[in-house]
Amino acid sequence: MEQRVADPIARQPSALRTHAETIAFVVMVAALMVAPFFTYPLFLMQAMCFALFACAFNLLIGYVGLLSFGHALYFGWASYLAAYSAKAWGFPPELAILTGTATAAVCGLVAGSLAIRRQGIYFAMITLALAQMMYFFALQAKFTGGEDGIQAVPRGLLFGIIDLRNEVAMYIVVLVIFLAGFLFIYRIIHSPFGEVLKAIRENETRAISLGYKTDRYKLVAFVLSATLAGVAGATKAIVLQLASLTDVNWPMSGEVVLMTLVGGLGTIFGPVVGSFVILLMQYKLAPVGEWVLVIQGVIFVACVLLFRRGVIGELANWLRIKL
Repeated sequence: MEQRVADPIARQPSALRTHAETIAFVVMVAALMVAPFFTYPLFLMQAMCFALFACAFNLLIGYVGLLSFGHALYFGWASYLAAYSAKAWGFPPELAILTGTATAAVCGLVAGSLAIRRQGIYFAMITLALAQMMYFFALQAKFTGGEDGIQAVPRGLLFGIIDLRNEVAMYIVVLVIFLAGFLFIYRIIHSPFGEVLKAIRENETRAISLGYKTDRYKLVAFVLSATLAGVAGATKAIVLQLASLTDVNWPMSGEVVLMTLVGGLGTIFGPVVGSFVILLMQYKLAPVGEWVLVIQGVIFVACVLLFRRGVIGELANWLRIKL
């Protein structure tokens, strides 16, 4: 009898969390559907691409505990290959995005195979070194356009039917891609595979003692993160019709770290909120020029010192206390 009474109480936090996540997801979808009526659709599409990028990064650092300083490699090279295949090879947008995504997956497999052999700061430095190596390659390669990048990328017809030159059609496609990527990450996190990743994050030695081949799990998580970052980068190239060195340079890797920390590390909605906050800040503070970087630095320090859980993390903690 005591066990029967205790079970519903034990299950209550999980059910409550699922209910809260469902409500938050519905609110997010509703907000994104009505947002184009209040602000520029192009800004919203860019923000959704970066939100997916941040969610992909959060999958690696928030749920596996691996800090990558080189995630711009996958985002940027997916952007380059999507733009080049659409402009030079005449690929339709769906094949261009798939080309960029496949490029990111291959890069993630190669980089991950090398990086997961080390831990901590050594892992982070290897990812940064590989990203910078590919940045200099992008700077010298002819097909990337060097400092000019690949411009005037055609949006084309999706599946030969949907004209993506229409802003409404383009927005709907980006929204579907973002939501599909978000839900895929959510499914990974709440799957048995995701539970193993969390176990590795908390205590890798114990996970190994239980018989899990942790290096394989970390490699799969790394490739998944890189692939999803590639989806974001390829989509961004089609949306903005541009692929540039900015996409592969190290400040982009730092920016996605900032987005994740501001929103909430290890939370499913945190990177989404953080990406919108950072991009909105850059948009509103554009007139101040380089001072935007200083303001971003101040916000980063404030988050680390005062809001260590990030916006969503602090909100979730507050709600738990109240409940």
